[in-house]
Amino acid sequence: MQGTFYLVGVGPGDPQLMTLKAAGILKKCDIWFVPSAFENGGSMALKIAAGAVEQNGKTILSHRFPMKQVHRGQPADPEVKSAWQEAAKTIMGHLAAGRDVVFPTLGDPAIYSTGFYVCETLQEYGSPFQVEIVPGVSAVGASSAASAMPLCLGDERLVVIPATFANERIRELLNLCDVAVFMKVHKVMPRLVGLLEEMGLAGNAVLVERCSLEDQKIWTDVREAVGREIHYFSTMVVRKP
Repeated sequence: MQGTFYLVGVGPGDPQLMTLKAAGILKKCDIWFVPSAFENGGSMALKIAAGAVEQNGKTILSHRFPMKQVHRGQPADPEVKSAWQEAAKTIMGHLAAGRDVVFPTLGDPAIYSTGFYVCETLQEYGSPFQVEIVPGVSAVGASSAASAMPLCLGDERLVVIPATFANERIRELLNLCDVAVFMKVHKVMPRLVGLLEEMGLAGNAVLVERCSLEDQKIWTDVREAVGREIHYFSTMVVRKP
């Protein structure tokens, strides 16, 4: 009997924001396949999961996924593709033996999650696995709550934008929406804030760094964050006046 592959959102950082369903699946699964961004590095997803569910007795399989951009509709970077394939092969081995595998992922699996690429790779291999996706609290929603800024009200239009997009594309999207949430902002703050100033929106932006964690920081003036070392777990919310 084939095992089940669970792709589980563990939330933005605070283990208390993990859903009861996610915690229940982590508790019942003996194999945790956890993503890591660095070789021999820790896993934030594992840290969150272990903050809510005891990991003793679990088989923890840490796998590195390179932090490189993926452009849908275009061939993936060979190193990235190889990481997906290696992960899928390891997971397939356990599923074929009838063992369930849970893949904890930051935030919500539906939003820029590596776990979905692993699902697609499993399907490419023709694995007859069962899969269950468990949603989680996203950094998008958590940052809105932390900054006390609604994402959308009435007939407002919301867009979620990777801050790594080119300025022209960001400008185009900002012209179409009422509220924008920028993710992956930590490396492009000077360029992003400069564009917002150019469009007269810098004063309407809030930056939430390490959302929901003990050392969470909220920048009500995003211009003050330029030139600072901003953590990877940072999200910006922009509401047009």
